[in-house]
Amino acid sequence: MSHFAFPVNIKTIEMRDKEWEIYYPALTCLKDKRVMKQLNEEIYQQMRQLVLDQFSAQETNRFAQMIGQYEIKSNERNIISLTQSNYAIMPQAANGLNLMNSLTADTKTGRTYRLQDLFKEGSNYREVLSAHVRRQLKERGIPTFDEHVTIKKDQPFYITDKCLVLYFQAIEITPHYVGIPVFPISIFDLENISKDGGLLDRLMPS
Repeated sequence: MSHFAFPVNIKTIEMRDKEWEIYYPALTCLKDKRVMKQLNEEIYQQMRQLVLDQFSAQETNRFAQMIGQYEIKSNERNIISLTQSNYAIMPQAANGLNLMNSLTADTKTGRTYRLQDLFKEGSNYREVLSAHVRRQLKERGIPTFDEHVTIKKDQPFYITDKCLVLYFQAIEITPHYVGIPVFPISIFDLENISKDGGLLDRLMPS
């Protein structure tokens, strides 16, 4: 059965002031206006939370510069997956901080996905994905604070180009200069534990 569906229309919302500029996406032209409103509200709240997280993480009430951006990672088969990032630096600071969050959702139903929703109930998805992350850390020579990196149950992710991409925040498991480490894992390597008829299954070639 074909999973073809036209990509969702997206417009960019701009917010700008003297010391900051933020760009975030809004979905447009969805048939179900309730779903569109719901998803746009979630996107907006994620953007807002990133701003709040910057103030909290850097323990300041003012930044010399703040830039918020987004990327559409997947827009097909009634699935939207996107990331939002926020870079902020304090006055006179040598380095700023980059934070990221993501959203993956069904544009027909409005359902948003958590990592655990992608896999069969009772599967050892955390162990499988953690092994992939540790292998990539070693192969790519990425330094970490802990040799035995393990993903969380609700590890943030996004979907792109037949890959599930896991990521960690800057300085969460790696030194500051590494930035935000990302780990793409082919959905074909996860077939045995992917939920039947689930999101990853929908992305398989018809």
